[in-house]
Amino acid sequence: MQKRLVLDQQQIGIILRRFCHQLIENHDNFENTVLLGLQPRGSILMDHLAPILEEISGVKVPFGYLDATFHRDDFRRRDFPLKANETKINFLVEGKKVILVDDVLYKGRSVRAAMDAMIAFGRPQKVELMVLVDRKLTRDYPIMPDYYGIRVNTLDSQYVVVEWANQGQTENAVWITEKVKS
Repeated sequence: MQKRLVLDQQQIGIILRRFCHQLIENHDNFENTVLLGLQPRGSILMDHLAPILEEISGVKVPFGYLDATFHRDDFRRRDFPLKANETKINFLVEGKKVILVDDVLYKGRSVRAAMDAMIAFGRPQKVELMVLVDRKLTRDYPIMPDYYGIRVNTLDSQYVVVEWANQGQTENAVWITEKVKS
């Protein structure tokens, strides 16, 4: 299997800090802003981002984890039942500026489902999207990130794999790999 490194640990660290500075520029004191990590992989990115944002801004921005499993348009089309992840949101999003956080933007289906799931917690004033990797030529929905770490061109025969050291990998990294043919 071919594997190509697109972001290493140092580059990911730079991107996370850049995200924080962009958020500070756009949301000032975060008075009316919340962050939602999309389960499962966006929550891992959120866990890396939140402490850096607090360190740089001096503000503890409310954040949570949103699962959109049962809002997906392909939920009943799978050969196996999907397993939901935990939604942990201890605030309403009513009238708030919400930043959805995910690791990879591919078809846009997860983001669309997340917006449906988010409505259960109130109607936001504004929704923005932050992704570590934007697979820019693959959308099924007209969804674009407001914040992205890197944009990559990929084929349908490829995956973008995000690895995190706190998830058992040797270090944080983003790879493009070929799908294994069965």
